[in-house]
Amino acid sequence: MTSPAATVTAPVADAPAVTAPHAPRNALLDSLMPLLVDVGAPLASYYALKAAGLSTFAALAWSSVLPAVRTGWSVLRRRRLNGPAALIVTVNAVSLLTSLAVGDPRLMLAKDSGVSSIIGLVILVTALKGQPMMTAGVRPWLVKGDVAKDAAWQRLAAGSAAFRRAEIRFSAVWGAALLGECVLRAVGAYTLPVETMVWLGTVVMVATLVFAFLLSGRVGAVPMERMIAEAAGAGKTADTAR
Repeated sequence: MTSPAATVTAPVADAPAVTAPHAPRNALLDSLMPLLVDVGAPLASYYALKAAGLSTFAALAWSSVLPAVRTGWSVLRRRRLNGPAALIVTVNAVSLLTSLAVGDPRLMLAKDSGVSSIIGLVILVTALKGQPMMTAGVRPWLVKGDVAKDAAWQRLAAGSAAFRRAEIRFSAVWGAALLGECVLRAVGAYTLPVETMVWLGTVVMVATLVFAFLLSGRVGAVPMERMIAEAAGAGKTADTAR
Protein backbone atom coordinates (compact mmCIF):
# COMPACT_ATOMS: atom_id res chain seq x y z
CA MET A 1 0.00 0.00 0.00
CA THR A 2 1.80 3.15 1.17
CA SER A 3 3.83 4.58 4.01
CA PRO A 4 3.16 7.70 6.13
CA ALA A 5 6.78 8.65 5.58
CA ALA A 6 6.05 9.35 1.92
CA THR A 7 3.09 11.51 2.83
CA VAL A 8 4.99 13.38 5.53
CA THR A 9 7.89 14.28 3.28
CA ALA A 10 5.82 15.01 0.18
CA PRO A 11 5.93 18.78 0.83
CA VAL A 12 9.72 18.61 0.66
CA ALA A 13 9.70 17.97 -3.07
CA ASP A 14 6.80 20.34 -3.72
CA ALA A 15 7.85 23.14 -1.38
CA PRO A 16 7.26 26.60 -2.88
CA ALA A 17 10.17 28.89 -3.46
CA VAL A 18 10.48 31.96 -1.25
CA THR A 19 9.34 35.02 -3.12
CA ALA A 20 7.78 38.35 -2.34
CA PRO A 21 4.63 38.22 -0.17
CA HIS A 22 1.62 36.93 -2.10
CA ALA A 23 -1.95 35.80 -1.58
CA PRO A 24 -1.99 32.71 0.71
CA ARG A 25 -2.44 29.36 -1.00
CA ASN A 26 -5.08 26.91 0.05
CA ALA A 27 -3.00 25.39 2.85
CA LEU A 28 -5.67 22.86 3.78
CA LEU A 29 -5.84 21.48 0.24
CA ASP A 30 -2.03 21.42 0.02
CA SER A 31 -1.89 19.38 3.22
CA LEU A 32 -4.69 16.97 2.35
CA MET A 33 -3.80 16.22 -1.26
CA PRO A 34 -0.81 13.92 -0.51
CA LEU A 35 -2.94 12.14 2.12
CA LEU A 36 -5.80 11.62 -0.35
CA VAL A 37 -3.44 10.26 -3.01
CA ASP A 38 -1.19 8.17 -0.77
CA VAL A 39 -3.90 6.74 1.48
CA GLY A 40 -7.29 6.91 -0.21
CA ALA A 41 -6.29 6.01 -3.76
CA PRO A 42 -4.27 2.83 -2.91
CA LEU A 43 -6.99 1.55 -0.58
CA ALA A 44 -9.74 2.15 -3.14
CA SER A 45 -7.68 0.66 -5.97
CA TYR A 46 -6.87 -2.44 -3.88
CA TYR A 47 -10.53 -3.29 -3.37
CA ALA A 48 -11.36 -2.43 -6.99
CA LEU A 49 -8.61 -4.75 -8.25
CA LYS A 50 -9.70 -7.53 -5.89
CA ALA A 51 -13.26 -7.17 -7.16
CA ALA A 52 -11.90 -7.43 -10.71
CA GLY A 53 -10.46 -10.85 -9.88
CA LEU A 54 -6.79 -10.12 -9.14
CA SER A 55 -5.00 -12.04 -6.40
CA THR A 56 -4.27 -10.42 -3.04
CA PHE A 57 -0.61 -9.99 -3.89
CA ALA A 58 -1.28 -8.53 -7.35
CA ALA A 59 -3.85 -6.09 -5.95
CA LEU A 60 -1.41 -4.97 -3.25
CA ALA A 61 1.39 -4.56 -5.78
CA TRP A 62 -0.63 -2.53 -8.28
CA SER A 63 -2.19 -0.36 -5.55
CA SER A 64 1.35 0.62 -4.48
CA VAL A 65 2.17 2.04 -7.91
CA LEU A 66 0.24 5.33 -7.70
CA PRO A 67 1.99 6.72 -4.59
CA ALA A 68 5.37 5.73 -6.04
CA VAL A 69 4.55 7.46 -9.33
CA ARG A 70 3.33 10.58 -7.51
CA THR A 71 6.54 10.84 -5.49
CA GLY A 72 8.71 10.37 -8.57
CA TRP A 73 6.65 12.87 -10.57
CA SER A 74 6.99 15.48 -7.80
CA VAL A 75 10.76 15.16 -7.96
CA LEU A 76 10.84 15.31 -11.77
CA ARG A 77 8.48 18.28 -11.91
CA ARG A 78 10.55 20.27 -9.45
CA ARG A 79 13.78 19.02 -11.07
CA ARG A 80 15.30 18.85 -7.64
CA LEU A 81 16.21 15.82 -5.52
CA ASN A 82 17.13 16.87 -1.99
CA GLY A 83 18.01 14.59 0.89
CA PRO A 84 14.51 13.68 2.16
CA ALA A 85 13.08 13.22 -1.33
CA ALA A 86 16.04 11.08 -2.41
CA LEU A 87 15.63 8.89 0.69
CA ILE A 88 11.91 8.40 0.05
CA VAL A 89 12.41 7.46 -3.61
CA THR A 90 15.29 5.08 -2.90
CA VAL A 91 13.72 3.25 0.06
CA ASN A 92 10.36 2.92 -1.69
CA ALA A 93 11.96 1.55 -4.86
CA VAL A 94 14.12 -1.00 -3.02
CA SER A 95 11.28 -2.21 -0.79
CA LEU A 96 8.82 -2.50 -3.69
CA LEU A 97 11.27 -4.43 -5.85
CA THR A 98 12.11 -6.76 -2.96
CA SER A 99 8.44 -7.46 -2.30
CA LEU A 100 7.78 -8.15 -6.00
CA ALA A 101 10.74 -10.53 -6.16
CA VAL A 102 9.56 -12.54 -3.15
CA GLY A 103 5.87 -12.50 -4.09
CA ASP A 104 4.60 -12.59 -0.50
CA PRO A 105 1.50 -10.45 0.27
CA ARG A 106 2.52 -10.17 3.93
CA LEU A 107 5.92 -8.83 2.89
CA MET A 108 4.13 -6.42 0.57
CA LEU A 109 2.24 -5.10 3.59
CA ALA A 110 5.33 -5.10 5.80
CA LYS A 111 7.41 -3.18 3.26
CA ASP A 112 5.62 0.05 4.23
CA SER A 113 6.74 -0.52 7.80
CA GLY A 114 10.30 -0.92 6.54
CA VAL A 115 10.05 2.40 4.72
CA SER A 116 8.71 4.11 7.86
CA SER A 117 11.34 2.57 10.13
CA ILE A 118 14.30 3.62 7.98
CA ILE A 119 13.04 7.14 7.42
CA GLY A 120 11.92 7.50 11.06
CA LEU A 121 15.38 6.43 12.23
CA VAL A 122 17.09 8.86 9.84
CA ILE A 123 14.82 11.69 11.05
CA LEU A 124 15.67 10.90 14.69
CA VAL A 125 19.42 10.67 14.04
CA THR A 126 19.51 13.96 12.13
CA ALA A 127 17.51 15.63 14.90
CA LEU A 128 19.92 14.36 17.58
CA LYS A 129 22.84 15.60 15.48
CA GLY A 130 21.29 19.08 15.37
CA GLN A 131 20.51 18.88 11.64
CA PRO A 132 16.78 18.05 11.66
CA MET A 133 15.69 16.48 8.39
CA MET A 134 12.10 17.73 8.61
CA THR A 135 13.27 21.34 8.40
CA ALA A 136 13.23 21.13 4.60
CA GLY A 137 9.52 20.35 4.71
CA VAL A 138 8.28 22.62 7.51
CA ARG A 139 10.22 25.78 6.61
CA PRO A 140 8.27 26.71 3.43
CA TRP A 141 4.93 26.34 5.23
CA LEU A 142 6.01 28.51 8.17
CA VAL A 143 7.57 31.33 6.14
CA LYS A 144 4.71 31.15 3.56
CA GLY A 145 6.81 32.61 0.77
CA ASP A 146 7.38 35.83 2.76
CA VAL A 147 10.89 37.25 2.33
CA ALA A 148 10.80 38.93 5.76
CA LYS A 149 9.79 35.70 7.48
CA ASP A 150 12.43 33.73 5.60
CA ALA A 151 15.07 36.24 6.72
CA ALA A 152 13.74 35.92 10.28
CA TRP A 153 14.06 32.12 10.03
CA GLN A 154 17.71 32.46 9.00
CA ARG A 155 18.47 34.82 11.91
CA LEU A 156 16.72 32.58 14.43
CA ALA A 157 18.35 29.39 13.11
CA ALA A 158 21.76 31.03 13.46
CA GLY A 159 21.32 32.71 16.83
CA SER A 160 18.34 31.41 18.82
CA ALA A 161 18.79 28.32 20.99
CA ALA A 162 15.04 28.22 21.71
CA PHE A 163 14.26 28.17 17.98
CA ARG A 164 16.75 25.39 17.36
CA ARG A 165 15.26 23.31 20.18
CA ALA A 166 11.77 23.71 18.74
CA GLU A 167 13.10 22.76 15.29
CA ILE A 168 14.71 19.62 16.71
CA ARG A 169 11.58 18.69 18.71
CA PHE A 170 9.49 18.92 15.54
CA SER A 171 11.67 16.36 13.74
CA ALA A 172 12.06 14.16 16.81
CA VAL A 173 8.30 13.77 17.20
CA TRP A 174 7.91 12.69 13.58
CA GLY A 175 10.84 10.29 13.80
CA ALA A 176 9.50 8.62 16.94
CA ALA A 177 5.97 8.44 15.52
CA LEU A 178 7.14 6.75 12.32
CA LEU A 179 9.16 4.19 14.28
CA GLY A 180 6.18 3.41 16.49
CA GLU A 181 3.92 3.05 13.45
CA CYS A 182 6.49 0.71 11.91
CA VAL A 183 6.36 -1.66 14.88
CA LEU A 184 2.55 -1.79 14.94
CA ARG A 185 2.16 -2.41 11.21
CA ALA A 186 4.99 -4.96 11.04
CA VAL A 187 3.48 -7.00 13.88
CA GLY A 188 0.04 -6.78 12.31
CA ALA A 189 1.31 -7.80 8.87
CA TYR A 190 2.50 -11.17 10.21
CA THR A 191 -0.08 -11.86 12.93
CA LEU A 192 -3.39 -10.68 11.45
CA PRO A 193 -5.21 -11.76 8.26
CA VAL A 194 -3.98 -9.89 5.18
CA GLU A 195 -7.48 -8.59 4.40
CA THR A 196 -7.71 -7.14 7.90
CA MET A 197 -4.34 -5.42 7.69
CA VAL A 198 -5.19 -3.78 4.36
CA TRP A 199 -7.69 -1.47 6.08
CA LEU A 200 -6.27 -1.61 9.60
CA GLY A 201 -2.85 -0.54 8.32
CA THR A 202 -4.50 2.53 6.85
CA VAL A 203 -6.19 3.28 10.18
CA VAL A 204 -2.84 3.01 11.98
CA MET A 205 -1.23 5.23 9.37
CA VAL A 206 -3.86 7.97 9.62
CA ALA A 207 -3.81 7.83 13.43
CA THR A 208 -0.01 8.18 13.35
CA LEU A 209 -0.17 11.18 11.03
CA VAL A 210 -2.82 12.92 13.15
CA PHE A 211 -0.96 12.25 16.40
CA ALA A 212 2.40 13.40 15.02
CA PHE A 213 0.84 16.46 13.37
CA LEU A 214 -0.84 17.61 16.59
CA LEU A 215 2.11 16.90 18.89
CA SER A 216 4.82 18.26 16.57
CA GLY A 217 2.71 21.37 16.02
CA ARG A 218 2.31 21.96 19.74
CA VAL A 219 5.95 21.43 20.72
CA GLY A 220 7.66 22.55 17.50
CA ALA A 221 5.80 24.31 14.69
CA VAL A 222 3.65 26.65 16.80
CA PRO A 223 6.57 28.00 18.90
CA MET A 224 8.66 28.36 15.74
CA GLU A 225 5.88 30.22 13.93
CA ARG A 226 5.47 32.61 16.88
CA MET A 227 9.20 33.33 17.04
CA ILE A 228 9.34 33.88 13.27
CA ALA A 229 6.44 36.35 13.39
CA GLU A 230 8.03 38.27 16.26
CA ALA A 231 11.45 38.37 14.57
CA ALA A 232 9.96 39.41 11.22
CA GLY A 233 7.96 42.17 12.91
CA ALA A 234 11.04 43.41 14.74
CA GLY A 235 13.00 43.40 11.48
CA LYS A 236 10.36 45.46 9.69
CA THR A 237 10.27 47.94 12.58
CA ALA A 238 14.03 48.33 12.45
CA ASP A 239 13.92 48.90 8.67
CA THR A 240 11.19 51.53 9.07
CA ALA A 241 13.19 53.37 11.75
CA ARG A 242 16.19 53.79 9.45
